[in-house]
Amino acid sequence: MEAVVKIENLVKRYGDLVALDHFNLEIMEGEVFGLLGPNGSGKSTTIHCLLSLLQYDKGDIKVFGEEMKPDSYHLKKDIGVIMQNVAVFNTLTVEENIDYFCGLYVSDKEERKKLVEEAIDFVELKDFRKFYPKKLSGGLLRRLNIACGIAHKPKLIILDEPTVAVDPQSRNNILEGIKRLNQEGATIIYTTHYMEEVEQICTRIAIMDKGKCIAVGTKEELKNMVKTGETIQVEIPSLTEENLKEIQQLPHTYKMNYENGVLKVQYTKGKHNLIHLLDYFREKDIVFGRVTSELPTLNDVFLEITGKELRDRS
Repeated sequence: MEAVVKIENLVKRYGDLVALDHFNLEIMEGEVFGLLGPNGSGKSTTIHCLLSLLQYDKGDIKVFGEEMKPDSYHLKKDIGVIMQNVAVFNTLTVEENIDYFCGLYVSDKEERKKLVEEAIDFVELKDFRKFYPKKLSGGLLRRLNIACGIAHKPKLIILDEPTVAVDPQSRNNILEGIKRLNQEGATIIYTTHYMEEVEQICTRIAIMDKGKCIAVGTKEELKNMVKTGETIQVEIPSLTEENLKEIQQLPHTYKMNYENGVLKVQYTKGKHNLIHLLDYFREKDIVFGRVTSELPTLNDVFLEITGKELRDRS
């Protein structure tokens, strides 16, 4: 595979604020690449620099193996951008909007007509082609926004929070559409605040914080970077201080919390943690209720690496 995007030592300052601090990133052809980070981490700045919409202080950006410049229109024609804020014309119908945006890249009318039809079918807006945007639901409007960005068949597609404020059915349609775009050959850069979406569609993920890329890898590789291996929760009406001290000494235990009759124990990567805990309860004749065991999620990874919740908007 070849690198579709290669960013090296990128620095972007806004006065005294360093938005990107020697940022490095490489995205390979055919990936669905998740770009994650709390607000203020530098995600939007990275995308704007990548598209050469922002001047940066230092660094190199290559797209499709060539340096990206403001006038690199031969590169930009192969990029599709779908930003978080829907950007369509309210005075044009669904079909007219898609035709307009496709026309920015494709001048041949017959070719454009074919591409517009394919885009309408792709986002399943055939029954709404004559509707104006104000008549569409939030989910349909998002799909129109995607169609406008992908109608010209770009090789690289950037999607910034495409499922914000849409219903579950529309979200599933959008995610399935993204997977189909990838299967048809597009490389995807995907930003979101929803970890379950990243788990579902991304082949590789970068976690950003304070303008730096602090972790990158597949879901499995990221989960192996953190201390948390397994979390066990037990509904248990009463535990003594002595019980808690002894549980803390069980193999692989590194963090524990007991509140409102619920014991939560976090373990490192050891095996048989649940067996050790249940054996202890039987040995001490401790009555317990429902037991759940969870392996680490990407949200656990994100929280441990950055100390922040991904959906924390503050």
